[in-house]
Amino acid sequence: MKIGFIGLGNMGAPMAANLAQAGHEVVGFDTVAAPQGLTMAGSAAKAATGADVVITMLPNGTILRAVADEIIPAMAQGATLLDCSTVDVDSARAVADKAQAAGLHAVDAPVSGGIGGASAGTLTFMAGGSDEAFTTVKPLFDIMGQKAVHCGPSGNGQAAKICNNMILGVTMIGTCEAFALADKLGLDRQKMFDVVSTSSGYSWTMNAYCPAPGVGPESPADNDYKPGFAADLMLKDLRLSQQAAEASDADTPMGARATELYAEFVEHEDGAGRDFSAMLPRFVSRRRS
Repeated sequence: MKIGFIGLGNMGAPMAANLAQAGHEVVGFDTVAAPQGLTMAGSAAKAATGADVVITMLPNGTILRAVADEIIPAMAQGATLLDCSTVDVDSARAVADKAQAAGLHAVDAPVSGGIGGASAGTLTFMAGGSDEAFTTVKPLFDIMGQKAVHCGPSGNGQAAKICNNMILGVTMIGTCEAFALADKLGLDRQKMFDVVSTSSGYSWTMNAYCPAPGVGPESPADNDYKPGFAADLMLKDLRLSQQAAEASDADTPMGARATELYAEFVEHEDGAGRDFSAMLPRFVSRRRS
């Protein structure tokens, strides 16, 4: 399959490399990066020309819309536009509508799994689009990831990602708060983990991504909170969740408060560039207000 891949940053580059290693013809484009081992085009439109599938991995909905305006006219009738960015639902649906009007298939498929999952080919894809479009790109999901869920029509992939990451942000804050409270109560962190990880407080943020260094499986906490999933990206996703909540008149008070806390952490404290689990030392160092 001939694939155009636009957006070769920390996530896109290893995803494109895995497709190339699997034998697909991959032509990439990025405004900054030029990863070794990939054939590069001089523009997004050139990367899209003649491709069976064009994959985009871009920072936000505004950039996605601009790139779509450039590449859709260059794509062949019947080709598929597969967007793996995490963007707002409205942008995902607008781009899908434009692609379909041009005789293309469209799938929005944001990912979960971070940089490690992109490199290892173990991402989870949450996909929105028609059955036919999903079937076309499913073999590519099987190379880049370990699971792909077809969530329904265009935009539903983004909806699933936004809801998932709102849960993740809220849960990480709760986990960090509990460890900070345990410290102040004199409860050993390992004992806390041993109890909670096998009790009703069980969660992914506790059991698989524990924010306490030296406790549980290895996580970014054991590497000075160098990001596996940056707090900046968590803030972006939480803001998308609140944008979606406002647009759909959904009551999400915990999501709203998590958004406020991560905004404080990233924009006014030391959270920028750190893993989202670095909320733990933040809570440990603070006192009840």
